[in-house]
Amino acid sequence: MSRCDFKIVLLGSEHVGKTSLVLRFVNCRFNASTPYQNTIGAAFCAKTMHSNGKNFNVGIWDTAGSERYEAMTKMYYRGAHAAIICYEPSSYASWTRLRHWLQELRTVEEDCKVYLCATKKDLLDSGVVTQEVPEDIIATYSQGLSGHFCTSSKTGENVEELFQKIVDDCAEDREVMKNVEEMRVQLAKEEAAYRSKNKEYCYC
Repeated sequence: MSRCDFKIVLLGSEHVGKTSLVLRFVNCRFNASTPYQNTIGAAFCAKTMHSNGKNFNVGIWDTAGSERYEAMTKMYYRGAHAAIICYEPSSYASWTRLRHWLQELRTVEEDCKVYLCATKKDLLDSGVVTQEVPEDIIATYSQGLSGHFCTSSKTGENVEELFQKIVDDCAEDREVMKNVEEMRVQLAKEEAAYRSKNKEYCYC
């Protein structure tokens, strides 16, 4: 039986790099030659992380950014402990859309921790693109949220730091940890019952 201690959802418009961010974090790789493919609904992956001397199984849902999948993706917000809302600093349209994603999230999970993530930092640093979203607007909007990170899935810059901050924040949240411990106790009971039941039917 599997479980996820913390649930993280990724939100953001198409092409902002949500899937690349997840793949860099989980698999430590970036494949620029892979053709772009729309995420349909949501893709799931998991990774074990450490915080406060404990191991946590972190489940990550990479949701579709296309408007035609919105009705489908909203159901993945339920039960999320944290959300990463991605945007491209070189695309003001993706920033404007960011506010829509936050409003949608709050209608489902009002207390979810929210982290803003600027993607494709390597393109900005190399001068391939220019920043369209003013820094002062970003700073003002980030106030009251749980954090803001500028990341590069290509180089890995700030990717691990983003996810580690989320896990650390969840591990320090007493209410979240209370639910995690209760879930672990319940899972242990279910596993014990499962083993006991199967032992009864073992004729070896």
